Amino acid sequence: MTQSTETRTDRQVDVRTPAGETSGSVTLPGELFDANANVSLMHQVVVAQLAAARQGTHATKTRAQVRGGGVKPYRQKGTGRARQGSIRAPQFSGGGIVHGPQPRDYTQRTPKKMKAAALRGALSDRAREGRVHVVSAFVDGDAPKTKAALATLNAVTQAKRVLIVLDRDDVLNWVSLRNVPEVHLIEAGQLNTYDVLVSDEVIFTEAALAEFVAGPVKGKRSSTDLPDLATHEIPGGVPSIAPAVGEGTVEETTEEKA
Repeated sequence: MTQSTETRTDRQVDVRTPAGETSGSVTLPGELFDANANVSLMHQVVVAQLAAARQGTHATKTRAQVRGGGVKPYRQKGTGRARQGSIRAPQFSGGGIVHGPQPRDYTQRTPKKMKAAALRGALSDRAREGRVHVVSAFVDGDAPKTKAALATLNAVTQAKRVLIVLDRDDVLNWVSLRNVPEVHLIEAGQLNTYDVLVSDEVIFTEAALAEFVAGPVKGKRSSTDLPDLATHEIPGGVPSIAPAVGEGTVEETTEEKA
């Protein structure tokens, strides 16, 4: 089995501040933001995600469930008409439904590696087109301000559909932007392929990018495993959605093996 040898390049993105200035730059890891965009894989993952969102509560009544119809409408023979046993048979108005929809679960099983690869591809597609941005914050101070947050947003992009990724404790920016119709807010741990693909631009706060790149540890996120915002070093090793060792995309982790 041959392993992929394509190189992935880290990208540098400027960090914008609420004042409209640049406070430095951050690195978008190539493993996450310069991966191959597999269109068929992304399509499969998005279809599965939308299917899982379906309620599946649709239901129709069969002839056994419709009220009434327990008495034979007329005698079997001698009327000149076709024999009938119930007025709730499917051919009657008000009768039961044949092969109608019934409650069901539309969930499709999607392996974690498939979802991770699809997300890498979607983010990489946006990053290659320069549609991934990073801001330090959307507002200054401790009070939520939608007007100030919109000013910061408009200085970054004028897109009509913007996905903003926040860290799980960022209440200030969340409250400031939650009522903006063209903005979809999402926590870094909930970032998914569908939301990336339906958005024109993706904006991370600096803390959210650090949290996303660090990834969960054993299924749970820990604040001690987040990258340092000054050095951007990841103490936990390879990000959770980065390709595993042996898959031909990441050769080794950042932590030494014991």
